[in-house]
Amino acid sequence: MDRPRFVIDSDEAEQMAKQSGQTVLQLLPSFVKSAQSLARPPISNFHVGAVGLGSCGQIFFGVNLEFPGLPLNHSVHAEQFLITNLSLNAEPRLKYLAVSAAPCGHCRQFLQELRGAPDVKLHITSSDDEKENKTNNNYNDKDQEFTPLSHFLPHRFGPDDLLEKDVPLLLEPHRNGLSFCSDLCNGKINGEDDLKYAALDAANASHAPYSRCPSGVALVDVEGKIYKGSYMESAAYNPSLPPAQAAIVAYVASGGGGGYERIVGAVLVEKADAVIKQEHTARLLLQCISPKCEFKVFHCKKTC
Repeated sequence: MDRPRFVIDSDEAEQMAKQSGQTVLQLLPSFVKSAQSLARPPISNFHVGAVGLGSCGQIFFGVNLEFPGLPLNHSVHAEQFLITNLSLNAEPRLKYLAVSAAPCGHCRQFLQELRGAPDVKLHITSSDDEKENKTNNNYNDKDQEFTPLSHFLPHRFGPDDLLEKDVPLLLEPHRNGLSFCSDLCNGKINGEDDLKYAALDAANASHAPYSRCPSGVALVDVEGKIYKGSYMESAAYNPSLPPAQAAIVAYVASGGGGGYERIVGAVLVEKADAVIKQEHTARLLLQCISPKCEFKVFHCKKTC
């Protein structure tokens, strides 16, 4: 059985477009149904697919994830999955986005953390919204049927309202200058050293300019593979993506589509004096989706 794919490299994308007699941009909406098939929404049974084109020509998939037994705010929206997927692959910019349904307000706000967010071009593949795409925008051949994100959130609130111009935004390199405190917790997880340093790397890459409380989670599966996720904040706070969910995205996107019960260990790294803490919500999520998962927390501090 083929492993599910969440990234199509630029060479393959170009070849697929050539074979279909289209450009990569024209081909982008055709991948949305494939993305929808990879979604995991056992509560709503509403499969959302998001497909993005990065500045390097790669195509990225995003899907929605839901977790029975947990509050709905633990869910991951397809657009959040997509942005996390770009981040995991060091893609610095999202240029075009095709989605199966119009993004909810939550996701329209989350996307504002990107540099040049109003200029990201969006295409909605559901039939009613396709008609709106064509009606509400003037097109050229290159951007046909893609609408700027500014159309969907015309009066934006985001980083420009709260941050200095030189602060790195989502998908841009972050160097949070964190190192471990001396109060390392007791107990061992198999491969714990690798796991805790992966979580520290994720915390150092975290986008947390509003709370200044970066954090990261690393997971290990039964095969010893490690998946890490960085906390991603929103200027509007609630659309922020916790690090445990970001690590689950890495697991789904890179782990071949296995069940969550294959996750056997997890480490959270966050600041000891953080005004917002991820420990309790991360523990709740992991205990629910993989009850045998060992969970540890390590504290870090800013050293530079």
